Amino acid sequence: MKDIARRAGVSESAVSFALNDRPGVSDITRDRVRRVAEQLGWRPSTAARALSGEGAATVGLVVARPAATLGVDSFFLQLISGIQEVLAERQLGLLFQVVEDVAAECAVYRRWWAEHRVDGVLVVDPRTDDPRPALLEELGLPAVVTGGVPDPERPLRPGQSTVWADDAGAMESVVGHLHALGHRRVVHIAGLPGLAHTERRIRTLRAEAERRGLTGVRSVTTDYSDAEGAAVTRRVLSSESPPTALVYDNDVMAVAGVAAAASLGFAVPDEVSVVAWEDSALCRMVHPWLTALSRDTVSFGRTAARELLGLLDDGPPGTVQVPLPRLIERESTGAVRAAG
Repeated sequence: MKDIARRAGVSESAVSFALNDRPGVSDITRDRVRRVAEQLGWRPSTAARALSGEGAATVGLVVARPAATLGVDSFFLQLISGIQEVLAERQLGLLFQVVEDVAAECAVYRRWWAEHRVDGVLVVDPRTDDPRPALLEELGLPAVVTGGVPDPERPLRPGQSTVWADDAGAMESVVGHLHALGHRRVVHIAGLPGLAHTERRIRTLRAEAERRGLTGVRSVTTDYSDAEGAAVTRRVLSSESPPTALVYDNDVMAVAGVAAAASLGFAVPDEVSVVAWEDSALCRMVHPWLTALSRDTVSFGRTAARELLGLLDDGPPGTVQVPLPRLIERESTGAVRAAG
C-alpha cells in the first residue's frame, strides 16, 4: 500500500478506500489508484488482511470419517491437492482435521470461529439431514459445500456456495452399461449411509432398475474400507442367487472386491463384472483393469477453493456444477455368460 500511495501521490488511507471500493475518495482518485495497483501487480489478498489483524490467512477443512479409511482414499488426496494448489497462489494455509462424526465437526467450527483460526471453510460429505450449513451461517463463516446438490426451491444461504457433481447421471451411465451387457442381478456396494451422495446413488440405482425392469438389484452400505468391501463381496457372492455385476463406491473397495471374488473362485469378468466409482492408478494395477467412472478430482478441489476465495473477497454465493464423471470401459466388465 505504501508503494501504491507513493506512486499515485495519495495517502495510504486513500489507497485502502479505493482498492476496497469504499466511499471517501473521488472517482478520479479511485481510477488512478487502481491503475497504479495493476501496474504493481496488486490483487486482493486474504493474507494481507491477516497481517492487518482482519483475517487468519487460513482456510479450514474438517473430515468426519474413520481416519483409517482416509489414508488409502484417492479422492481426498486429489481433492486436497487441488485445494492446496489454489490456496498457495494466495499464500493461504489449510487447517485440516479429522473427527469421528458431524457433532465433533460442528464443535471444531465453533472453536475455530471463537479463536479466529480460519477465514472460511470447505465442507465435504453433505448429509441428508445436515446441521452444518445452518451453523456456519449462524457463525458467519464463509463456506463452500462440495458434493451437495442445490435445492431450486431454497435460496442460497448468505456466504455459502455449492460445488456439485451429478451422481445420479453417473449412476445412470453405469446401470445402462451393465444392462446392455445383459446383467440383471447387480449389487451396489455403497459408501457410508446418511451421506447425501450415497443416498442419491442408491435412489438412482433403484429408479433405473425399476425403469428397466430389473428385479435383482440392491445396495449395501459400508465404511468405504477395503475390509468391508471384501467382506460384503464374499457375502453377496456366497448367496443363493449371486449377482452377475458389482458396483463399488470407490476404487479401494473395488480392488479388494476383485481379490475377494477370486478367493471364492469367481473369475472377473467371466462370472462377475466389476465397476469402480472412482478411477485411479489402483484400477490399472489390478488384473483385469477395472471399468471405472473417471473425473478430474484435482480440478474439483481447485474449483471449490476458488469459490471460497471468491466469498472471502466479498463475492456473491453461487452454485457450480463440475463435469459429469465419464465411464471408462475396461476389461472388468463383460457380457453375461449363457446358462449351462
